[in-house]
Amino acid sequence: MPAPLMIDTIDAAVDHLLDTLPADIVLGIPLGVGKPNPLVNALYRRIRANPSRSLRIITALSLEKPVGKTELEQHFLGPLVERVFGDYPDLEYVKDLRSGHLPANVEVREVFMKTGDYLGNAVAQQNYTSTNYTHIARDMALQGMNVIAQAVAARGEGDTLRLSLSSNPDVVFEVVEKFRASGQPLMTIGVINRQMPFMPNGAEVAPGFFDLVVTDPSATHTVFAPPNNKVAAADYAIGLHASSLVADSGTLQIGIGSLGDAIGQALIVRDRHGAEYRRILETLCPDGTAGRETGRFDRGLYGCSEMFVNGFLKLIEAGIVRREVFGDTGLQSLLNSGAIADETVSPLTLRALVDSARVQSPLTDEDVAFLKRFGVLRPNVSLRDGQLVAGDARCSADLRDAGSFDIACSHMLGTRLLGGMFMTGGFFLGPRDFYERLRTMPPQDLARIDMTRIDFINQLYGNESLKRAQRVKARFMNTTMIVTLLGAAASDALESGQVVSGVGGQYNFVAMAHALPDARLIMMLRATHDNKDGLRSSIVWSYGHVTIPRHLRDIIVTEYGVADLRGQPDSEVVKRLIAVADSRFQPELVHQAKAHGKLEAGYEIPQRYLSNLPEALEDKLRPWTQAGLLPDFPFGTDLTDDELNIVRALKKLKHASNHPTELLAMALRALWDGKQAPQAYLERLGLADAHGLKDVVLRRLFAGNL
Repeated sequence: MPAPLMIDTIDAAVDHLLDTLPADIVLGIPLGVGKPNPLVNALYRRIRANPSRSLRIITALSLEKPVGKTELEQHFLGPLVERVFGDYPDLEYVKDLRSGHLPANVEVREVFMKTGDYLGNAVAQQNYTSTNYTHIARDMALQGMNVIAQAVAARGEGDTLRLSLSSNPDVVFEVVEKFRASGQPLMTIGVINRQMPFMPNGAEVAPGFFDLVVTDPSATHTVFAPPNNKVAAADYAIGLHASSLVADSGTLQIGIGSLGDAIGQALIVRDRHGAEYRRILETLCPDGTAGRETGRFDRGLYGCSEMFVNGFLKLIEAGIVRREVFGDTGLQSLLNSGAIADETVSPLTLRALVDSARVQSPLTDEDVAFLKRFGVLRPNVSLRDGQLVAGDARCSADLRDAGSFDIACSHMLGTRLLGGMFMTGGFFLGPRDFYERLRTMPPQDLARIDMTRIDFINQLYGNESLKRAQRVKARFMNTTMIVTLLGAAASDALESGQVVSGVGGQYNFVAMAHALPDARLIMMLRATHDNKDGLRSSIVWSYGHVTIPRHLRDIIVTEYGVADLRGQPDSEVVKRLIAVADSRFQPELVHQAKAHGKLEAGYEIPQRYLSNLPEALEDKLRPWTQAGLLPDFPFGTDLTDDELNIVRALKKLKHASNHPTELLAMALRALWDGKQAPQAYLERLGLADAHGLKDVVLRRLFAGNL
């Protein structure tokens, strides 16, 4: 592999890029934290100032530090953002895109948007590209991409320099392969950010993988680190239900946010506090817990998820995600069947490999290399003239000979299988301590985390037999916004076509759940959503947009229970979904289903499903919250206690601002009560010196909601 061009300043790298490429630059940059922000900003400024050049950016999930929409929020967020996000440089094209000031010679095409951030933004909505995660490399080529740039982690200097794609090996390998195979020109740029965790295995590349490596110290900056969200009662209920569908020795996929944290904490409670876990479930399950998984994780789980999130890291540290998988179908199949009991190497390990014909007898050079690669034989074993040799020990390579087998087992066996992975991910995103843990994790643990290609993780095509062997008893957990009574799901956009986020990898995991014989798709959503239009049911009769069609329905989970829809007729699907809907909306759902001929005229909802209400749910979970099993922030928070108090009050105010009647009642109550907020809180929000009636009312409203 040829050595890359090493450039030590961002400006020089941009000069080289502009001098080398034609007038129209089509830049691909990774999803999330793998973007080389300083390079992108420098290039964007140059193009913005030169109308004779054009720039098209193809990317996903362009992250931005939190910005308050009101003066109160802005005052509150200032110190928090400075403390948590440090010197993270926002992407300038994001700022201009949001404000409507993107220049005419720059276009941004996103395939996945930060949730809800671009609703009503005409330019962003018109340039959104709807595609599956596994098709992004193909679609980048179709859009004429001629440069791809990525932030990379680094170790060493000069001749000892090693690079890692860190968070984002997800797409770049496939992109480079496709372009080089087709002869389509592509400049590849790696920009070193020494704050990025160095991930080994599939993420590690030689410097020569890139045409250009930028070593400018100004490209090193804080990795974007969103603080953990509070886990509300509804999230915990959903997480508890979902956790009871996870089988020991299986495979797990989860996502980011409060639901991912709720699932992680629920799995930890199940493993460490089994009796309490079962008692919680009994209060949440109107049909009982028969068929649910409630036992400990004796074998552990394998994490296989496009997003490696903090919840997975906590499950690794809790010893729950620990089932190792190996990159060989024969070996993995023997582990699955129990013919090889575990990762400890013994004579039974070698016997199983010989008896299954995974290795020949006599052994070939290829067989010996395989056995050494996976630690079955020690590194010093060699094959010479038909004999296995290790130091003074020597025997025939025909292991069906009892004497030779005994000598090999006595003098040549390793102690533990090597090369196992208990976590496979395509990209990561998490709070500050998540990155710090990856930076400081013992090498032997980090070696079992494989950041790799999204076309390996998100689909079965390509090396399918190995993927099937590794992904046994898979539970693919995804979130959605709306589910229809016939089982379709809308996860990425509104009825109007306005894009909320994107398809991402959801369809891929849905397809895998139906293709693997013992896998299940678990689609999770809150039973209601509340916005300026008021409280609405998230389970509806029909919806004008669908991400996952009804024929791919499987398991739907809300805070009120589990609706197993696989293989069920439409009338049963309707009944099971109504049973997990919010009870305030159940009568209308029944009416709609009957009116459209999908529910018999005499159907009545069983009594046990008629108390699906937030207050009842809070009452059921309160004892376990107070006992510390279901804390607001199970995996910690970057916010101080005072900041949490302020946030709670601001959230109440924000909710009331969407409901004028509620806001008026809140204002009258606050003025009547006359409560006072702590002076430090008022100073944080810029309300220490009230000027005019508006500030006085805001002070009272804020104090009344503390």
